[in-house]
Order: sequence, then structure tokens, then C-alpha cells
Amino acid sequence: MLNSELLAIMYGLASAATWGTGDFSGGFATKTSSVSGVLLIGFITGAILLSIVALWVGSPVPDMYSLMMGAASGIGGVLGLGALYMGLARRRMGIVAPLAGVISAMLPVLFGMFLEGLPSTTQITGFALALAAIWFLSAPEKSQKIQLKQLGYPVTAGVCFGLSFILVDQAVEQGILWPLVAARCMGIALLLILMFVFRKGALPQRNNYPLICLAGIFETAGNTFYALAAYTGRLDIAALLSSMYPATTVMLAWIILKEHLSRKQWVGVLAALTALALIAA
Repeated sequence: MLNSELLAIMYGLASAATWGTGDFSGGFATKTSSVSGVLLIGFITGAILLSIVALWVGSPVPDMYSLMMGAASGIGGVLGLGALYMGLARRRMGIVAPLAGVISAMLPVLFGMFLEGLPSTTQITGFALALAAIWFLSAPEKSQKIQLKQLGYPVTAGVCFGLSFILVDQAVEQGILWPLVAARCMGIALLLILMFVFRKGALPQRNNYPLICLAGIFETAGNTFYALAAYTGRLDIAALLSSMYPATTVMLAWIILKEHLSRKQWVGVLAALTALALIAA
């Protein structure tokens, strides 16, 4: 039987794979639809899917604290996505994506070390390589100078994602599925409020729904695998491995779309594989 640490690594990698596939699918959908509309349909798809699975397997309903932590993680997820997409829309992808990814991984790593103590020296080395991998996988070929005024969106996105990771870890102590349902429901409510208040975003055209629902399914699977990784093993390992989702996205773009991978991205792939070996050692 697999030990809990190895299971956590497998769940973390599964989370990265499904999250990255969800981002790849969602990227297609947002080319012809509003971001808020895509997120709303994806969140609804995830809420329905998780509810059906939770009822089917008879998942126990946790206490109110767990549900509240799950709902709070949904707020962090939506706000993080909003800040991320707003930053990317301003054509600063070389700053926004890698910085948000590193911050979102660092917060739960620090929190996990505070709660669970320091991991081994080999694993700490793997952590450092994993953070470097996230940066290189997200960064474009051309370097961009970072200015202080450009840091608002990526820092906000990274902090929101990182807090969402931590909250999910706190939410799933008594059960996995229903806290994730609470997160999806809170995300749906927040999206509807934001769309109503700011009068921005429209529902996608019906012919885009299959792709959007597919993205929602993969995104939900990523959240579930991350929750399983955090529940089974250390929070820092779960968060770092799950944050490697850009590797899946860039590899799918390379294989399916025949997109060119920059030297930095290949370095990121190599760093990610090395980090995985060190973390699993």
C-alpha cells in the first residue's frame, strides 16, 4: 500500500495536470467569450458535478467551520482569477504570471512549515527548484523590467490564490467534497454580484458551452486533487506540486497547437522534473 507522502505527491501531480488542462481549455473559451461568463459557467459546472459525486458516494457533511473555510477559499479563488486576468489584459504577462505563481506557492509553503515543521534538506532544495520552475514555465522569451506600479495585480492574484490554498487545507479536515461545493457556490454568488454591480460580462454563446464545461470539469478535478493532496500529506508539498500546472499548459500548447517553447520554459520543465525527484526522495 502506498504511504501517505507518496499519495500526496501523486495527488499534487494530478492536480497540476488537471489544472493545467483546465487552463488550456479555458484559454480557448475566453477568445470568444467574456472571462466572467466563462468563469461563471465553469463554476456552475463544478458545483453540480461535485454535488452529484458527494451525494453518490455518501460523503459526510462536515461542521460549519469546514464549510465556512471552503466558502472563503472560493472567494480567494475568484478574486485571484479576477486580478490575474486583469493583469494579463494589460499586456504584462511576463510579470503577472510568474510572480503570481511563485507567491501563490510560497504562502502555503511558509504556512505549512510553520504548522508542520521543516522538511528534509533534500526536499527544501526541491522546493527552491520548484519555485524556479514555476517562474520559468510562466515567463515568456523576452524579459521585462519590473516596475513597482506593475506589481499590484500579480501580488493580489498570488496572495488570493495562496490564501485559497491554505483555506482549502483547513476546510478538508472532516471531508473533501462538501467544502469544495461550498467554495464553488460562494464563487458563483460573488461572480453574479460582480457582474451585476459592474455591468460587465455576458453569458457565452451556446456553442461554446461544451468547451467551457470541459474547462470547468478539469478545474474542479484540479481543486479536488489538491484537496486530497493537502489532506493526505504536507501542505507545502501539495501546494508546490499543484502550482506546477503551467507545465501542463505549455506542454499541451506545444503538442496540440505546435507552439514554440522558449528556452526559459524548457529550463522550467527540467527544473520541475528535478524538483519532483528531490521532493519525492
